[in-house]
Amino acid sequence: MKNKTLATWLSFVGGPLGLHRFYMFGKGDGLGWLLPWPSLLGLYGYSRAQDFGVDDPLSWWLLPLLGMTIAGTALNAIYWGLMSAERWNGIYNPEADAESPAGATNWLTVGALVLSLLVGTTALLSTLAYGFQRYFETQIEEARKISE
Repeated sequence: MKNKTLATWLSFVGGPLGLHRFYMFGKGDGLGWLLPWPSLLGLYGYSRAQDFGVDDPLSWWLLPLLGMTIAGTALNAIYWGLMSAERWNGIYNPEADAESPAGATNWLTVGALVLSLLVGTTALLSTLAYGFQRYFETQIEEARKISE
């Protein structure tokens, strides 16, 4: 029986590694095996930005992968956390009663929702700000080259 609170926390905490996908859909889930790659590439981009500065073009492309993965899995945690008990049990626990406690929302679920909103929004907005900043900086550099 799949527990909504556990699935929400796994999506928030271990989402970039695909842990929530393995819990919900088993070890054969392809997306669960693919999720760690953009996270690891994003961490590599972060490491490059620390070593070479934010002007490193490769880190400029890799770092947003981490932010988007974190934002996406936080959104998944929000989706699962806000699902009604009847719908949760109907989809993920079809053999259980519609009011089964496995699909119930409690304070731990609400805590995961609040943290997912906070961290997911921060990751998404930081990624967008970083990407737009780097884009406009490169456009300014190109404009300077043309005007010289």
